[in-house]
Amino acid sequence: MPSKILPPPLKPGDLLRVIAPSGALREFEAFERGLEIWRSRGYRVEISPQIDDKWGYLAGTDETRRQQLAAAWQDPDCRGILCSRGGFGSTRILEDWNWQQNSALPKWLIGFSDITALLWSLYIAGISGVHAPVLTTLADEPDWSVERLFDSVEGRPLAPLKGCGWGGGVVTGTLLPGNLTVATNLLATPILPHLDGVILALEDVTEAPYRIDRMLTQWRLSGALSQVCGIALGGFTRCEAPPTVSSFSVEEVLRDRLGDLGIPIVSDLPFGHDSPNAALPVGIEVILDGDAGILAMPTAASNAS
Repeated sequence: MPSKILPPPLKPGDLLRVIAPSGALREFEAFERGLEIWRSRGYRVEISPQIDDKWGYLAGTDETRRQQLAAAWQDPDCRGILCSRGGFGSTRILEDWNWQQNSALPKWLIGFSDITALLWSLYIAGISGVHAPVLTTLADEPDWSVERLFDSVEGRPLAPLKGCGWGGGVVTGTLLPGNLTVATNLLATPILPHLDGVILALEDVTEAPYRIDRMLTQWRLSGALSQVCGIALGGFTRCEAPPTVSSFSVEEVLRDRLGDLGIPIVSDLPFGHDSPNAALPVGIEVILDGDAGILAMPTAASNAS
């Protein structure tokens, strides 16, 4: 597994740029509250002029959204990129995209959900981002989760996360967090990273159990799950079947599709669409204890490689 470059730690006074690479912005009050959190920590935040563009369900045309990302990424004064929201659309702007088309230092890319595609593409380019709340969800996070995000990008150690251990022992690997639906749609594309030595961290929301089953079965059939050394499961919230429909629970589906892999697995970790959504740096070395149910980051993110 090649080393990953972690951007320089952020500090108050740094310039951050806000982009809308995916779905059209709808939650304007939540967006403003998220902005205020970053500004209250002393950061200078510039918002893309096209932030409220709309093109169908997308936040502007592919070219407009690609230009937002390029302008932020190529800006030598910018130290971090904040994504406004998820939704859908980031994969569309990754066609013919090249992260190396810049002369600036690597910078933090922060987001989750549909931003998974950008984070994984950046990871392939050798640069780590942070799977963490977008601006429209940040203000709903508990205080400890907000602090964890700032710890992640400002270079401080991160506390272990506690979940439910399924057994399988202890493994050390490279953390690759993301949304299950988005990640599944990256299978067999150039945006899917090599998974050897990876601890896959997955979450999802509003997906019926049969859809979770279908996606995990695709992972199994593709052979991708045979490459990972551990799995960390976050929230699978609002994934219940209608009460009138015969169904497995999402917990039963996860156990059925993953429980026979013979690797450490921890579920119910506090990250995902519904608060709390603990920040997870992409590409750092972590320890997954399937017996104790712990995901631990043994070093400060800024020192990992």
